[in-house]
Amino acid sequence: MCEDKYRNLTRELLVATRNKGKLDELVNLLQGTPYDLLSLENVNIQHEVEETGDTFEANAILKAEEYGRMAGIVTLADDSGIEVDALDGAPGVLSARYGGEELDDQGR
Repeated sequence: MCEDKYRNLTRELLVATRNKGKLDELVNLLQGTPYDLLSLENVNIQHEVEETGDTFEANAILKAEEYGRMAGIVTLADDSGIEVDALDGAPGVLSARYGGEELDDQGR
């Protein structure tokens, strides 16, 4: 009975990424749910969270918490990368910076 009361409510959900591919993927996954997805650009956040975690999970939590505080709404973040067995798991959490800081997502 309580569920009926909230059935037509929409909820804003900030997706903490500037990566268009990740954003599009989440939009597709959450299609048909009661969430209005917002990007960092939608909420005018230019700040970049420093990924200081030593795991992908830790970095995702850092981003979700910091961007969530800045925007004041529930925030979804993820972090991913490449782990190569022959390189003992490298580059791992450093994947985004692998090849140099000047490279963009496509260049990596």
